[in-house]
Amino acid sequence: MDERQYYPRITGPGRAADGATVYELHGELDILAVSVLSGRMDDLTGAQGTDLVLDLRAVTFIDCAGLSLLSRARYRTRQRGGRLRLAGVTDGGSVGRLLRMTGLTGYFELVPDDAPGPAGDGAGAAGGADIAVA
Repeated sequence: MDERQYYPRITGPGRAADGATVYELHGELDILAVSVLSGRMDDLTGAQGTDLVLDLRAVTFIDCAGLSLLSRARYRTRQRGGRLRLAGVTDGGSVGRLLRMTGLTGYFELVPDDAPGPAGDGAGAAGGADIAVA
C-alpha cells in the first residue's frame, strides 16, 4: 500500500492558462490534514489579489475538517480581493459528494470537469506545468 496517497500534502505551484497559480492537494483532507496543511494554506491565501486554483483530483477522502480548510482558504482569499477556484471536483468524487451533502456546491467556484489537466495528461500541476482553466 502506498501511504503517500493518504498523507495530506500540497504540491505546486503550477500555472493555469489564465495566469492563476495552481496547487494540488493530495491525500485525505481530514483533521490530520488541517494540522499539517493549515499553515501552508494560510501562506498561500495571505497575499492581496491572489488568483488560486486548488486541484483536488488527488484527494482520496474529505470530511468536515477538510471542508473547513477549503472554506477558510476561500474566505481568506476573498477578503484580500483574490479568487479561489476548485478543480477536479466530480459528482462521484468525495469532494463533490460532501459539497452536495452540505449544500455548499454553489459556495465554491468550480473549474469545469472538461478542463484538461496539465499538458493534457491529467498528471497534475506540480513542477510548473500548465493547466487549462476556463
